[in-house]
Amino acid sequence: MNTLTKSLVVALIHILIVLSLGGKLLYDRQTRPRVWVRTRSVDPDLPIRGRYMALRLQVQAPWFQAKPNYGWNSVTLAVDNGTLVANKSETSTGISVSFWGNRPNQPNQQPPSELFLDQGVLFFLPEHAEFPRLDAGEELWAEVTIPRKGPPRPIQLALKRGTEWKPLTYR
Repeated sequence: MNTLTKSLVVALIHILIVLSLGGKLLYDRQTRPRVWVRTRSVDPDLPIRGRYMALRLQVQAPWFQAKPNYGWNSVTLAVDNGTLVANKSETSTGISVSFWGNRPNQPNQQPPSELFLDQGVLFFLPEHAEFPRLDAGEELWAEVTIPRKGPPRPIQLALKRGTEWKPLTYR
């Protein structure tokens, strides 16, 4: 094989790898559960990565026990009645839950109402798109796909004020 043929074979292999990843993500988007989740935005811009929003997703976890000596809780994710639910996992999944706000100072205190995934998911924005700015009473929501393993994958964002939804478009 000459150099040109070897180069073309390597280029073709790289193209097939990228296409297979894209195909897997599209397949997951069509077959895996999707859900709208309330979020908290963190770290809106990092020059090395470009323009993105790191989103912390709210989950329901009635089993979660807030402790003064806060510890990690490994979880798996599922959708139940249109809500993102975190279930305890005996094995390490790389996904954990924490609560928003102050840690409780009393043992056996009720679980907090706002639990979030510790790991942020990234939502990348086009170069000239504006970051969503929240006015008083508005919440940022993200539609996410729940893969079999790993963190949720964000699809789109929306602002919610009361019962009114305003999807954000970035085209």
